[in-house]
Amino acid sequence: MLTIQVGHSYFLRDDRKQWERGKPYPPLATIQIAALLRDGGHALSLFDAMLADGVTDYAPTLKEAAPDLVVFYEDNFNFLTKMCLSRMRDAACRMIGEARAAGARVIVAGSDASDHPDAFLDAGADVVLIGEGIAALLALTDRLAERPDIDAHAWTDGVPGIATRVTGQTQVHRTGILPPDGRLVGQPAWDLIDMPRYRTFWRERHGYFSLNMAASRGCPFRCNWCAKPIWGNHYKQRPAGDVAAEMAYLKATYAPDHIWMADDIFGFHVDWVTAFAEHLEANDGSIPFMIQTRADLASERMVTALARAGCAEAWIGAESGSQRVLDRMTKGTRVPDLIAARERLGAQGIRVGFFIQLGYLGEALDDLLATRDLVVRAAPDDVGVSVSYPLPGTPFYEEVKAQLGHQTHWEESGDLAMMFRGAYDSAFYRSVRDLLHEEVTLRHAPATQRDALDARWDVLVAREHLHRNENPTPVPREARRRIALTQL
Repeated sequence: MLTIQVGHSYFLRDDRKQWERGKPYPPLATIQIAALLRDGGHALSLFDAMLADGVTDYAPTLKEAAPDLVVFYEDNFNFLTKMCLSRMRDAACRMIGEARAAGARVIVAGSDASDHPDAFLDAGADVVLIGEGIAALLALTDRLAERPDIDAHAWTDGVPGIATRVTGQTQVHRTGILPPDGRLVGQPAWDLIDMPRYRTFWRERHGYFSLNMAASRGCPFRCNWCAKPIWGNHYKQRPAGDVAAEMAYLKATYAPDHIWMADDIFGFHVDWVTAFAEHLEANDGSIPFMIQTRADLASERMVTALARAGCAEAWIGAESGSQRVLDRMTKGTRVPDLIAARERLGAQGIRVGFFIQLGYLGEALDDLLATRDLVVRAAPDDVGVSVSYPLPGTPFYEEVKAQLGHQTHWEESGDLAMMFRGAYDSAFYRSVRDLLHEEVTLRHAPATQRDALDARWDVLVAREHLHRNENPTPVPREARRRIALTQL
C-alpha cells in the first residue's frame, strides 16, 4: 500500500474572470482518479486547489499527508484546462518542486502536460502521463507499491503512454489516442471534497448550491479547432442507471440545488436520455441540471426526454451565425439547426445558452454581423463569447502556429486576446463581445435602449477599418477547397 496525495493546479483565485463569475466545481477527473487508487488499496488524500488561497496553501497539506507518491491529475472535465492557462502551469510547476523536495515521487497528467511534457519534467516531475493515462498510472503505482525503493529507470522501464527523463533527455513512449479506460468506473471520491466550503461559496454568491457530474467521457465530433489530447474522438457513456444512482446519492448526501453535467456532449443517444429519466423517476433522484449539447442533437424526442429528466438549461456550441464560418470549422451544423434547437428547448421550458466564437480564420465583417443576426433571431437566454484560441494538436493550431512565437497561452481565461492575425485586433472583438451580451440583456428593454444599442453597432461598423489587420492570416487552400465542396 502507498500513501498517495492526488491534486490539481486550477486555482480559481488566479483566474480573475472565473473568480468574479464565482461558480467553482470540485475537480471531477481528479477525484475519479482518487477513487480508483483508493479502490486499489492505497491511502489517499486530496489537495483541491479550486478554492485555495494560492500555492502557499499546498505545503501544509504536503507535510500532513507525507505521501510516497504525488499525482497531479488535472480535471479533464474543466474546459479551462484545455486552454493550458500559464498561471495554472506555473502553479503546477511550483507544487511539483515542493513535492520533490519533500521526497515524494511525482506523476503529472492533463492536457497541457500531454502536449508539453518538458515543462513539467523540467520542474521535477518523474513521469508525465500522455492522454488519460489510466493504464500507465496503475502500472506505476503497482511497481512502486511492490518495491518502494525501486530506482527511476526500473520504475518506468517499458511502461507505454508516459514521458520521462533519461540521462537528461526526454523520452516519450506514446501509445496513440486511446478510448476512455474501462477501469474508471463507479463514483468519484466525493467524501474527500470540502463540501461545506463549496456550499457556502455558492450560496453566498448565488443563493443556491451546484455540483458537477459526468455521464460520459470524450466527444465523437470533429470540429477542427477543438483539442482532444485525452480521448481523441472516442466517446464512452456510463450506464444510464449508474448516472441516475449517482445523482440520487448526491441529492441524499449533499443536497445540491443544481447539477452541471460536465460532459462535452451530454446524452447523445435519445434512448439513453429516456432511460436516464426513467431511473431518476423511479428513485426520486432528479435534480435540475445543465448540459452542453449540439443543435443537431436537439430533436423533439431528445428535448422531451431531457425535460422529463430535469434538464433546466442547455448550452449549445453555436460558434457563429455564418454558415461559411461553420463550414470552415467543420462544425457539421447549419444555422437553421441553431434556431430550431433554441425553439424546441425553449418550448419545454429549458433555458438556452449559445457559445459564440469570434475571429476564426477567414471571418469577415459580414460574418460577424450574421452572428449578431443569429443572436437577435434565436434570442438565447445567455451567450458565452470568446475568440478563436489555437490549441495544440488541432488543424487550426497547425494553420496559425508560425505566428504564435512565445505567446502560446493566455494567462487567465478572461484575456480574450487574439494570438494570431485575425481580420481585426483584440479590441474590436472585445467590443463585439460586449455588444452581443447586450443583445441578450436588452432584448426586452424599452425602445430607447434598443435604439441606443443599434447606434453603438453602427458606430463600431463605421470604425471597423481602424481595427482591421492589413495582413490577416489567409484561409489555407485545402480549407477553401473543402468548403467549396460542402457548398456544391
